[in-house]
Amino acid sequence: MDTAEVIARLLREHGRTYADEAGIALRDKPAPLYQLLVLTVLCSIRIRAATATAAARELFAAGLRTPTAMADSSWQERVDALGRAHYVRYDESTATALGDGATLLLDRYHGDLRRLREQASGDPEELRGLLREVPRIGPVGAGIFCREAQAVWPELRPYFDERSRTTAAALGLPHTPAGLARHVPPDDLARLAAALVRAGLSGETAEHLRAA
Repeated sequence: MDTAEVIARLLREHGRTYADEAGIALRDKPAPLYQLLVLTVLCSIRIRAATATAAARELFAAGLRTPTAMADSSWQERVDALGRAHYVRYDESTATALGDGATLLLDRYHGDLRRLREQASGDPEELRGLLREVPRIGPVGAGIFCREAQAVWPELRPYFDERSRTTAAALGLPHTPAGLARHVPPDDLARLAAALVRAGLSGETAEHLRAA
């Protein structure tokens, strides 16, 4: 099985973005972009991805889909939503981070992450730096956001963070962004990045993927 076939199998078996799993219909609009930011905050600690996406769904089900709604909610409401997803140990600090992040976004960007994008002027490194000013988001979290946001922000493409590149190398695939991007259309880059992360977390082996 050649590289193209392995990548096709990765997409088929693991190619669901984390935004999709969290119920986010990602578009270049303020609300879904903010929801991706919330998911990024939830993923930015050592916790299972499934727990983070479940927590995002609980927050959104509680109506906390915009920075205004998040900022207007009580700390206890956020803690309770996280608790329903069993997002434990970090629920209280994360509830605080979400509230503070929503306030920052409203104050600095009028609640619209597209303004942050404009401020970065098409520079992915500048954009990651601005993302790191959001409470709880560090370099890894900024990478998570960019990995998913490349689906709607073309200037980020091709974006493969360290985790996805490490898995690609372990699977015997090209492990540079340009090398991976040669094998899929632009619209599938976010799916391939997510597929590599999922494959790495599941312990996927090159032997399995290359099996007939």
